Amino acid sequence: MKREVVVRVRQRRWLVDREGLTRLTEAFLGEELGLGEWCLGIQLVGERAMSEQNERWLGHEGSTDVITFDHREGPGEALHGELFVSVDDAVRQAEEFGSTPSMELVRYVVHGVLHLQGYDDRDGVSRRAMKRAEDRWVRRLARRFALRELVARLG
Repeated sequence: MKREVVVRVRQRRWLVDREGLTRLTEAFLGEELGLGEWCLGIQLVGERAMSEQNERWLGHEGSTDVITFDHREGPGEALHGELFVSVDDAVRQAEEFGSTPSMELVRYVVHGVLHLQGYDDRDGVSRRAMKRAEDRWVRRLARRFALRELVARLG
């Protein structure tokens, strides 16, 4: 396996800096988390596509921010997974939480990667631990990268 991040923009409502998000994700995986090898796909989708994925794979109605798929076949293998990230949810939640769409998008990528690293958010204790780790990594990445410039409205 090698070091590979592939970002695909599968929505037309928002302009996303694909190269910037790729560089940020590679730095997060390699320099911040210290991983030697990885293969990560990031699908940036709209609300409708995310709702379809959420119902198909998780049996939940409606959209969600991020869905994580772990493609490793066994323990001890290098990180290999795929994230579906809703850009529409990032924009909506940025308004709700007083953040920016770019910061929320990065938060979702970090959240998905943390799931691939073994974090869980199914109960209160593990959810709080994951949220602390997520906040810490987003702050670190915000110091290194121009996070406000990753997402813009088209047109």
